[in-house]
Amino acid sequence: MNHEHLPRGRASLEVLRAEAADELDTIVHERLLAGEDPWDFMEELPTVDELVVYLLRADTINENGGQRPNAARNYRVLRQIALEHPALTRTVWRVIGDDSLGVVAKLPHPGL
Repeated sequence: MNHEHLPRGRASLEVLRAEAADELDTIVHERLLAGEDPWDFMEELPTVDELVVYLLRADTINENGGQRPNAARNYRVLRQIALEHPALTRTVWRVIGDDSLGVVAKLPHPGL
């Protein structure tokens, strides 16, 4: 199986959400197999829409040579995600609010 990072490009929101849901299902399954109690970890997992936003943001970072954005660019990237996918607007603003605490900047980025 090829694990090379592929940009999501202009995939529909439904496709992006399906991809994110599959990823979350895999994470839950692996943690359960490792013997973790779901009561201990389910609340720390992102929602499907949050994961979509993080994946789209990671694509932008990868397209920029892996260079992490400064605060102003990060805001513009997240805002652009909301403009391209209006159904994610509330999630983007929640992520922007969380990022004021440095949450997004500390997330791992696929392919980096």
